[in-house]
Amino acid sequence: MSEPRLTERPLLTRARIGVLMGGQSAERDVSLRTGAAVHRSLVRRGYNAVAIDVGATLSQDLYDQKIDLAFLALHGPGGEDGAIQGFLETLGIPYTGSGIQASAIGMHKVTTKTLLASAGIPVPAGTVVKRGKKVSSATLLRAAKLRWPVVVKPASQGSTIGVTIVRKPSQWHDALALAHCYDTDAMVEAYIPGHEVTVSIIGRHEVSPLVLPAVEIVAPGGFYDFAAKYEKGKTQYLCPAPLTAAVTRQIRALALRTYEVLGCEGAARVDFRITPRGRPFVLEINTAPGMTETSLLPMAAMRATIDYDELTERILESALVRVARFGHQEGKGRNP
Repeated sequence: MSEPRLTERPLLTRARIGVLMGGQSAERDVSLRTGAAVHRSLVRRGYNAVAIDVGATLSQDLYDQKIDLAFLALHGPGGEDGAIQGFLETLGIPYTGSGIQASAIGMHKVTTKTLLASAGIPVPAGTVVKRGKKVSSATLLRAAKLRWPVVVKPASQGSTIGVTIVRKPSQWHDALALAHCYDTDAMVEAYIPGHEVTVSIIGRHEVSPLVLPAVEIVAPGGFYDFAAKYEKGKTQYLCPAPLTAAVTRQIRALALRTYEVLGCEGAARVDFRITPRGRPFVLEINTAPGMTETSLLPMAAMRATIDYDELTERILESALVRVARFGHQEGKGRNP
């Protein structure tokens, strides 16, 4: 028997959907682009959707707009770290994507790595430097058994914000200072030479998660920074990634295992570095992948013959489990 179309699901088609976007993180502009694209898609599909720029008046905005269900298009701290998820749980408003715990773990790279390593999932060697702690590069690399180059990044940021590839001691203090601008924890980890590859997953209500084709990212200069991510034409994307069948199977299995270990729901994206000899390492998971015109999730979905609007609907469907749990009634809104 064929699966019912989302347009036949009254819990979604009758709901007033708020696309939450913007926020105040360093990824605000990217989130606004993601949210605008998602909102246009939902409207094209006939959903009763409204765009909401998240700010201090969010509670009142949700009430005034009579929002029944939230489509989360937020990135960075406050949007994909469990904060907005907890806020919506308190209000009893179902939302898309991962819940509080998976979002909080996935956003904090150190916690993610600790959990994945305990599950036997390969991650780069590394350590953490707290803000205010004075430590020389020689001392830290020796203690952590690292060698140049290393990657220094904030523990809780996305879009490669605050990340530096440190190749020599003279870059060390500036890299730490930059990372500490965004987080009290700076993660220092081994630089893995080779290929940058990402695998996206779409979890669905009462259906096994779908692992999408891998995408290899060939960035200018070998560093997939913010400009390379979001400026058209700067980066080459190969989908499916030109990997051996064995490596492809391995990273697909590792991506799904990462998704399951963290307890993710809805869409997520697992980022890898793969050595020239084909050994993969999980760098991080993104529990709120971008949905802009240059984003990797829609690109991988298209390769799997899932167009943008269908992808948006599949992500929307991830809220159904919370609709049932909250005992939701359409059209009622929520009191502030």
